[in-house]
Amino acid sequence: MAIQSSPNLDGLTATLARAFLTGYEEGGGETELIHLNELDVRTCIACDDGWGQCRQGDCILEDDFEEIRGKIGGADAFVFATPVYWGDLSESAKAFLDRLRRCETWSGRGTCKGRKAVGIASAGGSGGGAARALLNLEGYLRRVGFDVFDLVPVTKFSKDHKLPMLEDAGRRLAAD
Repeated sequence: MAIQSSPNLDGLTATLARAFLTGYEEGGGETELIHLNELDVRTCIACDDGWGQCRQGDCILEDDFEEIRGKIGGADAFVFATPVYWGDLSESAKAFLDRLRRCETWSGRGTCKGRKAVGIASAGGSGGGAARALLNLEGYLRRVGFDVFDLVPVTKFSKDHKLPMLEDAGRRLAAD
């Protein structure tokens, strides 16, 4: 399963997520690509004076978050691809990952625990900021319990050799 958090469905970020999924399918796996910006995922409201009912398991907000979370729990491998905006994750990526972190950290639910994950940060414009955004993404992925298989910074300058590498990573994870 892959989540890509770019509003551009045919841009660099979505292309990178699809490359991994192509390799995963070639390795015999089933895939799904979620375009985060097409769904209703609101920002955390820090309910209950900031401690939140999510500490008990589920978020109280009624949107697409819990459905996505359930899909993550059913996936063998997970890819999160974000464009780099101002040297950081996209706003939709941060909103989703903030809620996931809050809901997973204290609930004991273990949705992500032990699942292999690949993080991708794609910097289109100047190519700057990919490493910094990827560092932030790694923090989220590890905090919620993923086993990070790879972290891939991509720029418009490096995409030609990163695309086949992501396909290969998909094939390798499907074989595991």
